[in-house]
Amino acid sequence: MISNGSFRFMAFSMRIHDFIHPFIEKRIRQFGITRGITVVDYGCGPGRYTTKLADFVGNTGKVYALDIHKLAINTVKKKIKKYNLKNIEPILIDGYDSTLPDDTADVVCAIDMFPGVKKPTDLLKEIRRITKKDGILIIDGWHETGNYQPPSSVIPKILDSDIWDIIEETSDHLKCKPR
Repeated sequence: MISNGSFRFMAFSMRIHDFIHPFIEKRIRQFGITRGITVVDYGCGPGRYTTKLADFVGNTGKVYALDIHKLAINTVKKKIKKYNLKNIEPILIDGYDSTLPDDTADVVCAIDMFPGVKKPTDLLKEIRRITKKDGILIIDGWHETGNYQPPSSVIPKILDSDIWDIIEETSDHLKCKPR
């Protein structure tokens, strides 16, 4: 886990990046997020995707914002209050245990977090557990903050887990379905 100072710097850097290059909504459109579904933002960080995902799923949908860092969860809680968002539930997790029930999510987004994962198969197993049988995992390994993993290094980790099949590969994410 990163230090509080590093988290604050990362969050600040992301705000600047998003101001200069607003791309998150465009990127989420590629994920297939629709109204009324349940999305898990796994490794939500400062919630830069969380609030946009909440807009996409609407009032009848739900977004779970999960992170191991207390500052991440606190930041998401502040955004919930600031924007009066009622369809987001932030959850502080320990390790890879999401605490969510089996088959919760229609879509799990693991964005900008996979490079920091020490046990990718353990994470992928937990994501599979919380994903519905016809659910989707959106994952990338391309991290903007310097922890870059090219697709060629991410794909084997997903396939080696023997849990997910890659159904779509774009220049910025992979879309996977449970085996």
